[in-house]
Amino acid sequence: MDIHDAIYRRRATRRYTDRSVTKAAVMEIVRAATQAPSSMNEQPWRFGVFHGAALLEDFSRRAKAHLVATLSPSFDLHPRSQDYAEWDHSIVHHAGTLVVIYAQGGRFHPAEECGLAAQNLMLAASGMGLATCPIGFMRPWLNLPEIKAELGVPEDCTAIFPIVVGYAAETPPDVPRREPEFVGWRWTEEKAGSPTPFDRLLRSNGEVGGRGAPTGAPRPASVG
Repeated sequence: MDIHDAIYRRRATRRYTDRSVTKAAVMEIVRAATQAPSSMNEQPWRFGVFHGAALLEDFSRRAKAHLVATLSPSFDLHPRSQDYAEWDHSIVHHAGTLVVIYAQGGRFHPAEECGLAAQNLMLAASGMGLATCPIGFMRPWLNLPEIKAELGVPEDCTAIFPIVVGYAAETPPDVPRREPEFVGWRWTEEKAGSPTPFDRLLRSNGEVGGRGAPTGAPRPASVG
């Protein structure tokens, strides 16, 4: 599958089979994640891999309990709010593998860069026939100090992008996408070194004799 197909076929999958993802497959998509760009090549991403259906269902119950206990009243307006109140609802969608992208260090934009790594991971998974789904509701629980300690995650790591990985039990329907909405567009055909619009304005007013030099400006005195 080429990259164009992977982009357009990737969907957030919320039903998985019990087929297990291999370690080799997880390593391949994680390596793809590390090819993302980062400011000054700092590569602030770190990875946590958690595998096993029983383990992930335990994570799901505990993360959901934390979410329900701490969510704001406005969450009741969310279309899935009733699902999270049900004991048997799995926020990991019964997947067997969870990859968490953590940010550690990074002086500029570590969270955004981890998002770029996450997109690489999901596209690589799509290209390999794997399904993925971001699990943003698990992030607050993963960032609790006691959970980091339990999982052996360093204190200065911040969970940015939890993603479940597995084999889809069903193909999610295509989701309509809006056409791009541009809030700015400036397209010129000028070559490098051509006068800028500001230069042309000054020249039309007779204010420039040569690029950037006001007419009649004195020459600097020679040195020596």
